[in-house]
Amino acid sequence: MFQLLYADDKGRMYEHTDYQAVGRSGNIFTELDETETIVMPEGAGLVLIPGGVPVGVNRQGDFGLVDKGPGGRRIFAVGALLPQGYTRTMIPAYQRADESPLPLFGYAAVGWKNGAIHVAAIQTDDDVKWNPIHYSAPELDKSVKKAFRRFPENRIIRQLGQCATRYRCFTAQNIFYGRWEGGIPVSPNCNAACLGCISLQPAECCPSPQTRIDFTPTVDEIIELSVPHLNQADDAIISFGQGCEGEPALAAPVVSEAIRQIRSQTKSGTINMNTNGGYTAGIRAVCSAGIDSLRVSTISALETTYNGYYNPRGYNWSDVCASIAFARDNGVFVSLNLLTFPGLTDTPEETEALVKFIQRMDINMVQIRNLNIDPDYLGQKIVLSGQENLGIGSFIDILKNEIPNLAVGNYSQPVKRRNL
Repeated sequence: MFQLLYADDKGRMYEHTDYQAVGRSGNIFTELDETETIVMPEGAGLVLIPGGVPVGVNRQGDFGLVDKGPGGRRIFAVGALLPQGYTRTMIPAYQRADESPLPLFGYAAVGWKNGAIHVAAIQTDDDVKWNPIHYSAPELDKSVKKAFRRFPENRIIRQLGQCATRYRCFTAQNIFYGRWEGGIPVSPNCNAACLGCISLQPAECCPSPQTRIDFTPTVDEIIELSVPHLNQADDAIISFGQGCEGEPALAAPVVSEAIRQIRSQTKSGTINMNTNGGYTAGIRAVCSAGIDSLRVSTISALETTYNGYYNPRGYNWSDVCASIAFARDNGVFVSLNLLTFPGLTDTPEETEALVKFIQRMDINMVQIRNLNIDPDYLGQKIVLSGQENLGIGSFIDILKNEIPNLAVGNYSQPVKRRNL
């Protein structure tokens, strides 16, 4: 059993000796499941849920709000933010009177047991490359300034400099460190209005945590950064489609030409695009130009659920399917960027639909992504489950057991370059 953790108004954390910890899956409050709970890993952090009154279980087994601590002080719910490589299994249990959405974080439930903080999560990938200890090192600012001098007219490097130092974006930092997966933003425009978009939000939602790129780069600007990275970086990947931009396939005329010219200069590394797959003409163009991999974002294989989150403009679910089919028919490695949310992703209906979709479309990999969004805001747009579900751990086990050749993890991987 896990004891409730809470915070006071100064952000100090305490264990509540009279209440046990509770988590949430969909619209159900339940005690934390020990099979899907681990000691809080290195790199995770605790956060106060603004205005959140924690829900706990008393000694009689009754669920209720715990709004007062010792001495009658007001207390707040606590959650954890997970590092890369860990998948959330339950969200924190709380209630809020404030109707404004929470910031776009992937809050996970927590509890206290045996002298340690435990978090509702499971490890789903090796975090060697994405461990925070490898990022935001003291020499980062010096590397950014050096790149600015090397590419004085390149607007992409200016955008990446902001992303690397202000937003601490790992793929942006990798460009300056000259290693692994490096992001190359290319598109200021998008054909979706995702509920959890981190670069552009409507006024009634929470502020976007990043600033979207406001230009379409030239072919030369893309090549200037991409070729050295592909030639020199370990496990080199360049990725179009970053958090600071819209849909990269909308810039297909520029991107496809850049891919052709890059491949005329180097055969090294992996060229990847992170996309919603809705603009099929653009996907056809980049695949024909020689892209190696696509990571297609989705929250579901059910069109109603998909539409509720993505709010597609000018495309539909069948276009996404057509894009994936074209890519696979042409030998492109395709991953799903699966936005995962307890009480949505792990319902029997969603799980069955996803398994059938992966099998039908011959998907190579599923990359699990904790969906960063206010649960109550999401529940206003998409129906969340009001019953007990499979559990995120069981959901992942089903994917692995039903589709043995499917890779399941959290990160994009270098892939073998295809022959055109």
